[in-house]
Amino acid sequence: MLPQPTELIRQIAKELQQNLAQRNITDPGFIGIHTGGVWVARELLAQLQLDEPLGELNVSFYRDDFSRSGLHPQVRPSQLPFEVENRDLVLIDDVLMSGRTIRAALNELFDYGRPASVTLVCLLDLDARELPVRPDIVGQTLSLPKNQRVKLTGPEPLALELRTLEI
Repeated sequence: MLPQPTELIRQIAKELQQNLAQRNITDPGFIGIHTGGVWVARELLAQLQLDEPLGELNVSFYRDDFSRSGLHPQVRPSQLPFEVENRDLVLIDDVLMSGRTIRAALNELFDYGRPASVTLVCLLDLDARELPVRPDIVGQTLSLPKNQRVKLTGPEPLALELRTLEI
């Protein structure tokens, strides 16, 4: 049975507050990775009772499989309503699997400037890494058979679905 996203986000909010306080970070910029990471980021900001602008990254052009998969017709540009240069950032994604989306997100962020730090927050970690990427804060780590994936649906309500791939 999959966990409830709202419960995970509550847990993440507490851990993030502690993490940022320990590191003396008082004004981080929040950035969600399109689409699920943006949904999680909005809920996280609500849990933290912050009325901060939310950056949205669409990493489609930065993915290493772009030439194979092509451009999805609904790709929108990234929007960062604040400076990245020398700013502490909280980068939020829904499901971390291979690490390739996070790699693409970091590449794009550095095209905007050099952040002071990046704290990676993920709702779920499927622990199926191809790249050496680990979240600083994670709601839950799951191990799934190779033919299963988890998909976040939303935004209202947020829900996790277990999907079986045909291999």
